[in-house]
Amino acid sequence: MIRAADPHHDGSPLYVSDPTPTPGSVVSVRVRVPHEARVTGVHVRTTPDGEQFFTDARVVATDAVETWWQADLTCHNPVTNYRFLLDSVGDAEGEAEHPDRPPAYRWLNGTGVHLRDVPDAADFRVVTYPAPPAWARGAVVYQVFPDRFARDATVEPAGDVGGPRTDLPDWAAPARWDEGVDIDRDSGPVQVCGGTLDGVRERLDHLVDLGVTVLYLTPVFPGRSNHRYDATTFDRVDPLLGGDEALVRLQEAAHERGLKVMGDITTNHTGDQHDWFRAAQADPDGPAGDRYVRDPDRPGEWVSWLGVKTLPKLDHRDPGLREALTGGPGSVIERWLGPGHGFDGWRVDVANMTGRYRDVDLAHDVARDTRAAVDRATGGEGLLVAEHTHDHSADALGDGWHGVMNYSGFTRPAWTWLRAPGFAPKFLGSPLRVPRLGADLVAETMREFSALVPWRSLAHSMTLVGSHDTTRVRTLVGGDLGQVVVAAAMLLTMPGIPMITYGDEVGMQGDFGEDGRRQMPWADRGRPGGAWDEDLLETYRSLVRLRRGSPALSEGGMRWLHADDDAMVFLREHPDQTVLVHVARAAHGGVEVPAHAIPGSAAGRSLHGTGLCVDETGARAHADGPGLDVWSWTTAAPDWDPVPADHRGGW
Repeated sequence: MIRAADPHHDGSPLYVSDPTPTPGSVVSVRVRVPHEARVTGVHVRTTPDGEQFFTDARVVATDAVETWWQADLTCHNPVTNYRFLLDSVGDAEGEAEHPDRPPAYRWLNGTGVHLRDVPDAADFRVVTYPAPPAWARGAVVYQVFPDRFARDATVEPAGDVGGPRTDLPDWAAPARWDEGVDIDRDSGPVQVCGGTLDGVRERLDHLVDLGVTVLYLTPVFPGRSNHRYDATTFDRVDPLLGGDEALVRLQEAAHERGLKVMGDITTNHTGDQHDWFRAAQADPDGPAGDRYVRDPDRPGEWVSWLGVKTLPKLDHRDPGLREALTGGPGSVIERWLGPGHGFDGWRVDVANMTGRYRDVDLAHDVARDTRAAVDRATGGEGLLVAEHTHDHSADALGDGWHGVMNYSGFTRPAWTWLRAPGFAPKFLGSPLRVPRLGADLVAETMREFSALVPWRSLAHSMTLVGSHDTTRVRTLVGGDLGQVVVAAAMLLTMPGIPMITYGDEVGMQGDFGEDGRRQMPWADRGRPGGAWDEDLLETYRSLVRLRRGSPALSEGGMRWLHADDDAMVFLREHPDQTVLVHVARAAHGGVEVPAHAIPGSAAGRSLHGTGLCVDETGARAHADGPGLDVWSWTTAAPDWDPVPADHRGGW
């Protein structure tokens, strides 16, 4: 349950003194406690070396509204998990005579305040692993599917702008740029519309105008499909996209405009025409044969991704494979990173399955090896994000992937709130349709998944309302542009690295993944009734500007204040700024937030919308329809109290 009067802590800079500690260092953590919570003492429980230990917190500031408590923890292990024990009356005596008193103690962890004992799964966590690159803080990502984004002039058929390319290989089915996408399971993947990397380069001004900071490209290595997740080699960029030189030109042009470029790599499988797999088939007992997983139940056959025979699964037990992928400057991961090589980071496809099969689980080893390779190649300046479609808590502690694509903790709950009543899509393999839920259940889902990983992993995970693998957001909401705006509002006001899929900003549609991989409708710009919505584009521009101009929205914590049916109200808190956010999916009556939950807000100002009224008595939110309201003020938080000289570090 969301309660505005509850004590609060999260892993953001307002509540944790050092977001990038080193082993053995002391980190201060603090919790804000409204007086209404009637807390008389605070203790922090940690579990160094697996044994629980309690540290007393001390009061560092108090006023008429709340008290701030601070404790100091030594990072004895790489992951320090902690929670707060809140003392209300000192002991349990007299509870029968004073039933109005709060319980003798309560726990505060990542999912909120609990009147009972809870397991450690949702404890807060501080980690000492090397930090993600600084440029990722405040980043906004734009995903491009190269075949469908833009051509360059050199590949256009003479006299037939937008016509089918005439230089495609025999496996490809040429398509016009204005031709509908083929969604047949067999023929759809080989329909090639002919986008190129130089075409992307020539359209970079659109990304700059939108305000994004990172261009993420789905695979650029050669394959026998338009999506290229069936790579035939990792040694070169697909000539259909322009080859190695086109990738370098794109990166250089992106850097000139202040943009980073992320690549997409499959460490779980290759295509069945990959150089390695062809060598394995030619000599199963040779070195290449050990790079792929054999089927123990069917001698002579290979394991493939989800039974798709064209996607044989890589065997990470093989030292030769590990050397080829992450073993040094010539390895796949390293050779394409850095200025003049093409990429500033990687998104890893099917990371949740990589290195896992039956009794073998090397997923964490693969993640750590990949991270080490990225750090070597970029001097720690490369970002590494993993695809993961469900509970990612075991894979996102921060020693490997910096973060994940947050389908479980953002995308799916957002869908359950926003999907049109008459449209219920399936979600990435689920046999059941996505339900439509109220904001209370959506907030609980988001808070529960967020609590399962360190704050740093959450903050460096990509949030998305859709991708090249899913239903388009405009189709999800039944074509209602008001709801598209609400989806964009959630995306750009909640924690994480927001990712916009190409074309969402102009209203492109698509019933599911393949149907959503439509061609970017450049020809429709300025054309009434076309597939390009300029008003929606301006809304996206303004929301991206809002996020990038706000330290609280870019890097702040998250405190829920209200969530019920059609309305969400939450705070994003940063040492320099606090932002009150109200998101509505439909018209609703007044929502009241008491003044003690938002101290200092009366001195603020509106950054977006007109549905918030804030004064000395608190805030009132209302909506006449779908929309977003944002109110900002200067954070009034105490300075950090120096660590006592006799601090023993909790151990």
